[in-house]
Amino acid sequence: MKDGEDIQALMSGIGAAAKAAAAELAYASPERKYAALIGAAETVWAAREDILLANAEDLAFGREKDLTPAMMDRLMLNEHRIRGIVDGLRSVAEQKDPVGEVIADWDMASGLNIKRVRTPMGVVGVIYESRPNVTADAGALCLKSGNAVILRGGSESFHTSRAIHECLVEGLRSAHLPEAAIQLVPTRDRAAVSEMLRMVEYIDVIVPRGGKGLVGLVQSEARVPVFAHLEGICHVYADRDADLEKARRVVLNAKTRRTGICGAAECLLIDWQFYTKHGAVLIEDLLKAGVEVRTEGELLKVPGTVKAAPEDFGREFLDMVIAAKLVDGVDEAIAHIRKYGSQHTEAILTESDATAARFFERLDSAILIRNASTQFADGGEFGMGAEIGIATGKMHARGPVGAEQLTSFKYLVTGDGTIRA
Repeated sequence: MKDGEDIQALMSGIGAAAKAAAAELAYASPERKYAALIGAAETVWAAREDILLANAEDLAFGREKDLTPAMMDRLMLNEHRIRGIVDGLRSVAEQKDPVGEVIADWDMASGLNIKRVRTPMGVVGVIYESRPNVTADAGALCLKSGNAVILRGGSESFHTSRAIHECLVEGLRSAHLPEAAIQLVPTRDRAAVSEMLRMVEYIDVIVPRGGKGLVGLVQSEARVPVFAHLEGICHVYADRDADLEKARRVVLNAKTRRTGICGAAECLLIDWQFYTKHGAVLIEDLLKAGVEVRTEGELLKVPGTVKAAPEDFGREFLDMVIAAKLVDGVDEAIAHIRKYGSQHTEAILTESDATAARFFERLDSAILIRNASTQFADGGEFGMGAEIGIATGKMHARGPVGAEQLTSFKYLVTGDGTIRA
């Protein structure tokens, strides 16, 4: 694949095969899709040693490229994470099949019966960076929702994604479903991404999963509709009525559990009254855990903190770094989040129902959380089995995008020789 014509021909072939597969998947039985997903899960577990060998190649490539520790963590698989992939495939298999669900059903005075019914979107294109588990999650969710999918993984996870993809194809084969239902672009050439963004005749929606550079490129250049979030600038607000022990647990988990995911907290807002009552305990916990706390004003008096640059508020660190600020009440916290947030996920720590209700009512992020970690911003944790991404736009899908969110609908209208007056 050395020139544009080769890439264009390659992608046209993949697109045509996906479109044909999507037409068949649209009426595939729930039992057949279930069998394919269970078959894929069993194959992933049986092939775990091969997957780990492929992952070792990718990790070596990542070290050569000087990937950050957070990016290397996103890339790395071990047996525990492979078990997570298997569990995710099984969980998606067990989900209710959304295709054909009657969303609404009503009769008209004209004699017509009208049903609004869930239907697959068609062909989904997924463009992602280093996390190889996206190969399994996206493939599974698209299959469950009756969509064909074209996967374009990152150059970092090239070998791992291929190994996982082979397992998904084996699941399709064993269930007698078209192998082109889940395709992986077999090249690292970036021209394939540009081609996908223009394939309006084949792809119905694009889902980018990755950093600001990738998502920004997709949003600016795509001619195909996009489900995306640009950044995960997630805030945690410790209110004056927060329970101290709950707050300490949640803040540490929100920042440190996994720093490289989009649900990691990037900014801690502390109410002045909470700070007056409890002191700098939340900041001190973060510092003890090895987090660099960038702050201003009164909080700079806490030993170990560093002065924040203006751009640190509204920045996605994806690392052991957090911005922190004192605010005067929930309204000031809301104003800060409106100014600097990315409408992804925000958490409030409070025992006051009224304050929590105000926070929920006056912010418009895709996910709002009370007294729990922002790291729950995940389709698996929402009971979706997995997610293909988090959408922060307001058209069609919002929040974790699971199988149901990968459907559209059509109207089924029934008459009895009925004519319009």
